[in-house]
Amino acid sequence: MTIGFSELRKNMALLYEGEVYTVLDYQHRKAPKAPPTLTLKLRHVKSGNVYEKKMPGTHRLTPAPIETRTSQYLFFDGDAYTFMDVETYEQFPVSAEVLGDATKYIVEGEKIDVVIYQGVPISVELPVFVILKVERAEPAVKGDTATGALKKITTNTGLELNVPLFINEGDTLKIDTRDGRYIERAK
Repeated sequence: MTIGFSELRKNMALLYEGEVYTVLDYQHRKAPKAPPTLTLKLRHVKSGNVYEKKMPGTHRLTPAPIETRTSQYLFFDGDAYTFMDVETYEQFPVSAEVLGDATKYIVEGEKIDVVIYQGVPISVELPVFVILKVERAEPAVKGDTATGALKKITTNTGLELNVPLFINEGDTLKIDTRDGRYIERAK
C-alpha cells in the first residue's frame, strides 16, 4: 500500500529506501511551469539522524507497519520519559529525542498514543488540543491594552507562548499542539 502527499502527516512512520523514518516536517510545492516537488524532513528511527529528502511531488510513499498503543505518561527520570500501556500495564521508557517537541505538551497522568515499530517506540501521536496550566506570566502593564496586545507565559510543561493580557498565573489554557498556539481559557 502506498500513499500520496495529501495523506502525509507529521510523525507518520515511512519506509524509504528500505529504512524506517518518521516525518518531522514536509512541504509540497507546485511552481508555475515546473513539476511539483515534495520535500521531507525525516528522522531515521535507528540512528536518530535527521535528513532532508527531495523527490517529485507525485512520488508514492510507503507507510511502515506500525502498532499504536494507548499509554499513560507516568514520569520523567532525567534520562527518559516512562509510559505505561493502559491494557497490559507494562511500563516502558521513551527517550526525549523520540518525543521531540511533544515533551512541551504532555502532563503526568495524561494518555497519549505511542507509535511502536518492531517493539521500539518511534514517536507519539498527540491530541490536537491539550490543557496546560500557566506557571509564570508577565504582569500586564496598565494602559497597554491596544488591540491584539500579548504577553509571554510559561506553562507547567515548560512551553513558552504569547497570550492575551488577561491570562494570569494559575489559569488553565487550551493549546493547539500542531503549532503551539493559545486557543482559549479552559474551564
